[in-house]
Amino acid sequence: MHSKRPSRLMRAEMRAGYGMIAPLFAGLLLFYIYAFAQSLYDSFTNKSSFGFPKFVGLANYANLFKAPYFYQALANTLLYVVICVPLVVAISVGLATLLNQQLRGRGLYRTMVFLPAVTLPAAVALMWKWLLNYEFGLVNDWLKMMGLAGVAWLSDPAVVLPSVSVVFIWSSVAYQVIVLLAGLQGISRSYYEAAIIDGASGPQQFRSITIPLLTPSIFFVTVTTIINVFQIFDIIYLMIPQYSSGSAASRSLVTYFFEEAFVKFHKGYGAAISMILFLLILVMTLVQMKLQKRWVHYDD
Repeated sequence: MHSKRPSRLMRAEMRAGYGMIAPLFAGLLLFYIYAFAQSLYDSFTNKSSFGFPKFVGLANYANLFKAPYFYQALANTLLYVVICVPLVVAISVGLATLLNQQLRGRGLYRTMVFLPAVTLPAAVALMWKWLLNYEFGLVNDWLKMMGLAGVAWLSDPAVVLPSVSVVFIWSSVAYQVIVLLAGLQGISRSYYEAAIIDGASGPQQFRSITIPLLTPSIFFVTVTTIINVFQIFDIIYLMIPQYSSGSAASRSLVTYFFEEAFVKFHKGYGAAISMILFLLILVMTLVQMKLQKRWVHYDD
């Protein structure tokens, strides 16, 4: 039997469809796939802003693992993950659960919680930079009103990383609340009605129904938050002055990459940093995909 050829109308629809997705694929090829391949190649060269790059093999990676700043940036990044991820997930689940209740003025509360999600990261960082300013910041003014000494939130190495973490958590929770709220609203009310008939209390319903059925959304929030924390940059760059006493204690892998590639113009070395960061995110994501089978429950 001869295969039926697509009709002229079907071919026209196919051409129209491919034409519509062509810009997206062109953007993916140019700004993602090509850019990644170029960075991978650059990581094996001594590329800088001047002259032609020469192939140096694994020299950039060898130098990277000898650099104390790399280990400090790596340790700081992992500390950001340890601090930010559990708090973002826990606070997001709590707020989403509260906003899912029949509260008076619920629309206003939702708007207030969602505002950081539609605010530019640069605006968020600059706002918090002034709030945490040692001399003129409102946070220190409140501390002084209570008889406490002001804190150098953005320059004291002992507190600068937690300060940045607080700002990141505040700015990240809003989007994750939206995701979790959608997950909560997708849970069938029949489960709760059956639990009420069986005499289950509110905490028991939350523990036995809400959390298990919300685990797919929690898993998504966890994965995206970890990826975002590993790529933390704009908040640090805009809040912490370069070469200040707090810059080393707050430096992440991405800020270290920026310093090497665009301040010192060691672009080949910077590309090696970006490849290490890519491998870390890839490994963490694969581990989470593997472990999700143990705790994520899908409502089939």
